[in-house]
Amino acid sequence: MTHGTKRKGRGKWLIIVFWLLIWQAAAWLIRNELVLVGPVSTLRALITMLGEGVFRLSVILSWLRVMAGFLGGALAGCLLAALAFRLPRLGDLIAPLISVIKTVPVVSFVILALIWFGGSGLSSLISFLVVLPLMYFNTLEGLRAADPAMLEMAAVFRMPFLWRLRMVYSPTLLPFIRGALRTAVGMAFKSGAAAEVIGQPALSIGNGLYRAKIFLETDRVLAWTVVIILLSTFTEKALGAFLDKTGPAGGESGVDV
Repeated sequence: MTHGTKRKGRGKWLIIVFWLLIWQAAAWLIRNELVLVGPVSTLRALITMLGEGVFRLSVILSWLRVMAGFLGGALAGCLLAALAFRLPRLGDLIAPLISVIKTVPVVSFVILALIWFGGSGLSSLISFLVVLPLMYFNTLEGLRAADPAMLEMAAVFRMPFLWRLRMVYSPTLLPFIRGALRTAVGMAFKSGAAAEVIGQPALSIGNGLYRAKIFLETDRVLAWTVVIILLSTFTEKALGAFLDKTGPAGGESGVDV
């Protein structure tokens, strides 16, 4: 580890400590634990919850549900974008549907899903719908960004599609996909947790949040929130490390959806 890397890491920790102190100061000023508790009380509640079997099982099951929706949405978005790119008329046909999915509020999807399907698998479905348009638009943009000169050369030499995909499209496509995946992880966890709060599936983070709110346990509400942040952060870091090992770095790119 270089000196510059160490200094950068130390700077990140100092920033975290700074905001924790601000949080604690706010709790001291308010002096009402029903409104806000500090990081020490939140940590104490989290340690207590870690000893509960229901808590551990809820975290695991919620993570699995969100990841199922995330992976399904990522795969579906990439496949639909590839089809839309290869078949422009099909792309014109599905474009309005993807735009509707992108713009409809998450809460509307949650309520409709509850009416149609019930609460089972709700967080997976909502995570799927949130991730799908993000992956679709980034994949499509990455395909369209391919070098025209390289495409012309591939056509002249009649390069097979798989070779064309690897040699021509991958250099521009992969940065878009990497950037979209990293963004999609956080969105999947936020939307999945919100869906669980409304749908109330048994043994879930959302159910734990709702029960803490009912009993006015602000420390547990914040502890559950910290769990969601940690799950999202660790999953994003693990995914990023995996993606960095599976191909050339090439930076990150992406389009706003």
